[in-house]
Amino acid sequence: MKPIIIPIENKYADAVVDLVLSIQQKEFNVPITLEDQPDLLNITNFYYASGGGFWGAFIDDELVGTIALVKFNDSEAAIRKMFVKKEFRGKEFSIAQKLLETLIDYCKENQIDDLYLGTITILEAALRFYERNDFVRIAKESLPATFPIMSADNVFCHLQLKK
Repeated sequence: MKPIIIPIENKYADAVVDLVLSIQQKEFNVPITLEDQPDLLNITNFYYASGGGFWGAFIDDELVGTIALVKFNDSEAAIRKMFVKKEFRGKEFSIAQKLLETLIDYCKENQIDDLYLGTITILEAALRFYERNDFVRIAKESLPATFPIMSADNVFCHLQLKK
């Protein structure tokens, strides 16, 4: 079963909401609601309008993973909404890796030189994944002034794409 990764828009909002909220609330007990994330109901305007994107990984027509990109200035962007259903994580499917590679390819094609992300300390496996992919932890104070910080985030990472 090989995942298919495609850009997704508002017609997938219900599937995205189900996937994201289930992982946030049920699996990791993150105190976040749909009301805290209005972007999930308006993917097209929130992500694509600024030059970012939103991708979904599908296996047998089921949404099993997501990743999004918020472009917050000409050459900098933030990763958002990186989620993979528990039963599809790991090297067997490599969904997280394929999603990240899709996003990085998009950045390189669109002159985005710096990629940032915020996450929370309890997502240690996610942090290890980003570090394996050359992201470096940085202090919150080191973020660009225009970086869109999410209230729950307390760990921040940076990847320089242009060497």
